[in-house]
Amino acid sequence: MMMMAAAGVFLGFSLVLLTGLCQGNSVERKIYIPLNSTAPCVRLLNATHQIGCQSSRNGDTGVIHVVEKEEDLPWVLETGPTPPYMVLLDGNLFNKETLQKLKGSTRVSGIAVTYAKPPPEGFSLDVQCPNDGFGLYTNEHGSQYAHCNGSVWNPLGTGFSYQDFRFPVFLLENENETEVIKQCYRDHNVPGNDSVPRYPLCAMQLSAHMHAVTSSVTCMRRNSIQTSFSINPEAVCDSLAGYNVWSAIKPINTSLTLLPEEQVVVSAARLDGRSFFWNLAPAAESTVSALVTQLAAAEALHKVNDTQSLPRNIMFTFFQGEVFDYIGSSRMVYDMQKGRFPVRLNNIHSFVELSQVALRNNSVLWIHSDPVSRTNETVDTEVQNLINILKTASTGVNVTLQEVGQSQALPPASFQRFLKARNIPGVVLTDHRTTYNNKYYNSMYDMAETIKMDYPSGLSQDEAMEYVTETAQALSEVATLLAKTLYQLAGGNDTVDIKADPHTVTRMLYGFLVRSNNSWFQSIMVPEWKEALEDKPPQFYVTASSMGSKPIPNNPTRLLLSVLANLTGQAVNFTKEQCQNPDKATDAKKELYDYIWVQGPLKDNSTSREPYCIRSTKRSQFAESPAFELNEWGSTEYSTWTESRWKEIRARIFLVPSQELQVITLITGIAILILSFVATYFIQAKADILFTSTEDGGSVAY
Repeated sequence: MMMMAAAGVFLGFSLVLLTGLCQGNSVERKIYIPLNSTAPCVRLLNATHQIGCQSSRNGDTGVIHVVEKEEDLPWVLETGPTPPYMVLLDGNLFNKETLQKLKGSTRVSGIAVTYAKPPPEGFSLDVQCPNDGFGLYTNEHGSQYAHCNGSVWNPLGTGFSYQDFRFPVFLLENENETEVIKQCYRDHNVPGNDSVPRYPLCAMQLSAHMHAVTSSVTCMRRNSIQTSFSINPEAVCDSLAGYNVWSAIKPINTSLTLLPEEQVVVSAARLDGRSFFWNLAPAAESTVSALVTQLAAAEALHKVNDTQSLPRNIMFTFFQGEVFDYIGSSRMVYDMQKGRFPVRLNNIHSFVELSQVALRNNSVLWIHSDPVSRTNETVDTEVQNLINILKTASTGVNVTLQEVGQSQALPPASFQRFLKARNIPGVVLTDHRTTYNNKYYNSMYDMAETIKMDYPSGLSQDEAMEYVTETAQALSEVATLLAKTLYQLAGGNDTVDIKADPHTVTRMLYGFLVRSNNSWFQSIMVPEWKEALEDKPPQFYVTASSMGSKPIPNNPTRLLLSVLANLTGQAVNFTKEQCQNPDKATDAKKELYDYIWVQGPLKDNSTSREPYCIRSTKRSQFAESPAFELNEWGSTEYSTWTESRWKEIRARIFLVPSQELQVITLITGIAILILSFVATYFIQAKADILFTSTEDGGSVAY
């Protein structure tokens, strides 16, 4: 009987185990509640450091404790009886002081941050001196201005985006998921009258294990070893890279380089942003304000009839990866020096860069120039001439220009990388004289509402796209000023009427900062890129280049290429095949022009579209730091930023039993395992008795 009972227990255990294996997903869904709308903090590396966050290999787990006010912290840091804790941190407490306390505690296994409104006092986890050491001013050149001496551009910066966290930190983007976690906490973790919560407790697991460690030098060396000796190489990190975008008023032959006497006026803006969390970078003031303004200026100039006959060309550039020590601008300068770009440094006549321009006080726009290069009399004269042209162009435009004193250094800007290579007359235009007006620089709060993009309630999507906000009107004024300035720098006269379209600006602001999946963006998008259109704004975080291969353009770059082609190109009568393969068209001139086949607008009362071909001068250029081409992973001249690889990013909650119950469960499981072995042994030993068939000795008659 005992053997039969043991056999029954073993059989039952086996059936339960088999059921679990066959329906593992169902069991997992019953145990865990996944959190799908999260943004993790990931690990980044440069020549000397690693920054960011990571979990242990199998994820970090802790009992959830909600911290909504300062008084909730001691439970986590000192008195709570069930560490380690997974802190559900109210977004209003996501600041330097709280992070310092949590970062220094061994009782914290991770942080999940709830989303909050932008704090009115400002918020920036970036450094106070962005891109320090990689711009124009160093200990060897302009040392009196090095390390932002005399000009702390981002005084609200705490630098926490550049610190290393030993535990995972996730942002919870969905309020419903946040409420589920809080309800689980209230049901299971809130202390009772005895001040000790009773098991089972609600716990959270955050998984974000990073493969790379120490520095870019270490991880790139490991990549190199893998590539050299492994049949199936597996990289541990990738260089940050993307694409610069550029376009010219007059077509430039990309298969040749310009002659020395051919001069180009360069207009520049940056294309990327960042925040503490991976792929979360709305970058409204820091990036989009200048990007949209420059696009509007490009459209205004392409409407002018005589631009093809101007003595000098005008080139619009959008630099990728500028947040990470000027990746895009340093790459363009490097390619110009190597003869890989059709424009050389000595072809650049002058340089005008737009930085942050959406938060002007009393319509004031500040003109910054480089005091070091202006010690050269020739450069100083040309810069002063440029400033005079700016002031002339401001006539009749609602922009008040003010010049920063010549004793002040340039703010962080792409122009600095060009000046490192050659003295070029140029200026940087900003809405700030010294410290940023942007209180949310390189943070998740640098979004539409912080640059005062306000819409009346009740507007439909199409109505909002056409509603000219105060911000759109103000940026269109700056675009008009920029277009008139560039036109005169290129040799045009100051009597031509040039005006940027505020309706174009407002449509771009809506698409880049509110919702990219809108009717205008749909009509100008390449069909193969339509997944870039989302019911939310794009994120301007730079992509990563996988083991030397070129990445696909990220969503903001795809949107920019489409908008630029639409605003500065023209429709041509090419078939789809000719448009996508210009070699098959007799008059394509593909060395001068780029062609894209776009979806086109919807037909009347139909869901089908009218696609067409656009010809333009827009181009993209691979933007990876020269350090990776040169294999100088420890470079102090070029950006060395890499992003760690990972296999899984996951967040989930579940109930965890007491340690006593876990021990009992373990002992019971071991006992059942031993009992099953004993039962199996005896069943096998007595098999001849238990399973022998009784045979009839007599014959059978039929």
